Amino acid sequence: MVEILSAITGASISVAAYAFHAIARRNAQSHDSLLRLTMAVESLAAKMEELHIDYKSQSREVFGRLNQMEQRLAKLEAKP
Repeated sequence: MVEILSAITGASISVAAYAFHAIARRNAQSHDSLLRLTMAVESLAAKMEELHIDYKSQSREVFGRLNQMEQRLAKLEAKP
């Protein structure tokens, strides 16, 4: 009877240890996935910020040129 009880106790401890190990591994994988996703989002945000700055400078250049052309055109139209 004692042997059966000790076998059941040993099996229960083994199953509990395996379950704990599986949960710990799943937590580590979840943490790694979260870390990778966070880094990807931060990288994407930085690239979008760079793109925004590029568009902003390009828009300034284009609208500056348009303004110059409008002024030149106005001068040409004003000449008799």
